[in-house]
Parts: sequence; structure tokens; C-alpha cells
Amino acid sequence: MVIGIAGGSGSGKTTVVKKIMSLFPKQDVILLSQDNYYKDISHLSAESRKETNFDHPDSIEFSLLEQQIIQLLKGHSVVQPAYSYITCARSEGRVIEPKKVIVVEGILLFTDATLRQLFDVKIFVDTQADERLIRLIKRDTIERGRDSAEVLNRYEKTVRPMHEQFIEPSKKYADIIVPLGGDNQVAIKVLASMIKNKLNEH
Repeated sequence: MVIGIAGGSGSGKTTVVKKIMSLFPKQDVILLSQDNYYKDISHLSAESRKETNFDHPDSIEFSLLEQQIIQLLKGHSVVQPAYSYITCARSEGRVIEPKKVIVVEGILLFTDATLRQLFDVKIFVDTQADERLIRLIKRDTIERGRDSAEVLNRYEKTVRPMHEQFIEPSKKYADIIVPLGGDNQVAIKVLASMIKNKLNEH
């Protein structure tokens, strides 16, 4: 079973994923994050890297993500790349072993038609724009070394327009829409129940 979880930056996807993952034994569920599949742009200047649009589908190597999901479904292990937001470089990451349930999360997952076909269930985490912006400022200043002015500038230039152009329209492909992100306990229980049913089939 492959579950895709998408939604805008700061929507609460990661919180939803963590809560779902915590409900199951580690040997049954694995997580693949779209963020690990950003293209390596470490060869660019620091200024050029700052100008890179990480919210555009072209910034992601979807083909590699798709190949690795297929390999896992075939029972083969894969080496998931690691990505640094500080250096914008990709490196060899950790070995991922095949499991019964694969959870894939990322803002742009549903924009790729081939990837959509690999998901048995597609979930979209839907959160108001002002709440997403607040979370983005907190996350990017603490985790990614950006100042608040830089975060706001990036939000106006790329995050908001890319959300409106690519991410919001991709919501139509979702099987389930989860409002309020990680605060939606009912939706998380429904998702957990669905995964448990799938595991019990084996």
C-alpha cells in the first residue's frame, strides 16, 4: 500500500505523517519525503541558490522518487538521497528497506501524473494561508537559517504563487482532504484505521 500525503508548505503534512507513523510498528511502515529528491544545485552561487524556486515541480527529481517506490514495491531496498537546505546539495542518504506500507509526503506530489498512479490513497492536508505562513516563518528561521524578511520575500515571490498555480489545483486528485492538519484527530484516526486494515490483509 502506497499512501501519498500532499498540501501546501506549512500545512501540517509532517505532523499528520508523524502521528500516523507513531501508531504502527516501525517494521510495518516507511516514510519517503519529497524534500530528499530536490535536484542538486550546489554548483550554483550562493545568490543563485537563494533565488531557486523550490516550490516549482521542476525543482524535484520525480523520476528518481518513482523508481525507488517501484523498487520498494518489488521487494528491493533503495538508497534514499539526503538533501541539505543550507548547501542545496544532495548526498547519499540511508538505505530504505521494503515494508508493507509506504507513506510519501511532499507539497508537489500530486502535480506529477506518473507518481499519482503509484498511490493507492491520496491525502491532501488543507490549511488556511495565514496559518501556513506563520508556520513557514517559524520553521525556516529555526531549521533553515533564514531570517524573517527572507522568508516573507520568498513567500511573496514563489511560495504563494506556486501554491496557487500548482499545489491548490492538485487538491482535486485527492481521495481524502484533511482540514486543520495535525490538529484533525478524527481524520488521523480514520487514516490510521485504513492503514491497519491494509496491514491485516497480510
